[in-house]
Amino acid sequence: MKIIVIGAGIIGALTAYRLAEAGTEVTVIEAGQPANAASGASFGWINASFYLNEDHFRLRCAALEAHRRIQHDLGTTATVWSGCLCWENEGAAFEAQRASLQRLGYAVRVVDRSEFARLEPAVVPPERALLFEDEGAVDLVRLATDALDAAAACGARLISGIEALDIQDVSGRVAGVETPLGVILADHVVVAAGVATQALVRSVGVPLPMLHRPALILRSEPIEPVLAHVLVSPGQELRQMPDGQLLVPTVANHQSDDSAQVSSRPDRLADRAMSRVSALLDRPLSWHEATLAARPMPEDGLPVIGAGGPRGLYICTMHSGATLAPLVAELAAAEVMGAALTNAQSALLAPYRPQRFTA
Repeated sequence: MKIIVIGAGIIGALTAYRLAEAGTEVTVIEAGQPANAASGASFGWINASFYLNEDHFRLRCAALEAHRRIQHDLGTTATVWSGCLCWENEGAAFEAQRASLQRLGYAVRVVDRSEFARLEPAVVPPERALLFEDEGAVDLVRLATDALDAAAACGARLISGIEALDIQDVSGRVAGVETPLGVILADHVVVAAGVATQALVRSVGVPLPMLHRPALILRSEPIEPVLAHVLVSPGQELRQMPDGQLLVPTVANHQSDDSAQVSSRPDRLADRAMSRVSALLDRPLSWHEATLAARPMPEDGLPVIGAGGPRGLYICTMHSGATLAPLVAELAAAEVMGAALTNAQSALLAPYRPQRFTA
């Protein structure tokens, strides 16, 4: 069985690993360099405290478990289970968030000002915050690299710097992928190409409307270790990388940001964000790198996972891949290879099939 995976971001890399691990012949085609688009500019927060509906919550919870499996299977150090402190809501909204997550069985508890100060002594403490102890953060570039290395050890091949132009369809069956240098033949094609997915699947008649959702992520100069958790304050999300850099989205409520364009000059947005971080940590801080990327966002905000169009085509595109990728890779690989999913797995994927966009 010859399988092409289009895209070497986190979803494509992990899917290629799961397919190669199972013994299939896998070729990954990447237009740029691995994990160099949305995956390379991700905040990397792994969570299920952000969700759009209860089905989405269950999918994200299952993905947290899948993160632990891929961490074990790859022996990777890309993932850190730091927990998250969140106080973006106040008053009734704070109570509603806590009650909703508790009703769903999520691990959440309230910490007061004094406990917060013990947990994060470098941060100006709020009166109270929600602690999500099971959440974490992931370096998607490192995880994707580890996955591609493991896939290569199982025989997978990577072609980078070559764009996939369209998908070849012969009599309703996938035949391969056209590139500027010719057609590469395959029995199955998995499209995990981020924002390029829409145009690729349109080439074989599959409608997949997507939104334009740019995101600007900052990195500070490395500083001494000061943060132990992912922080979600009313005006700013923040976490510290193992190398000491602070990772900072330029907009508040980054997970649910629905802006279709960057609102100002990148340097001005960066200055404002770092000013908020400086106030939060009560120390002067500066940024040294700002990266703009387009988040892959289907029109309804929900993931697209499943077979569609000609036989042999499988589609994976979504935000946030940082949380969902390990689970999607497991289930996509199983379905591409013809394995039957359990009832629970089928139920997880049922709301996210690409057929929901068919007129």
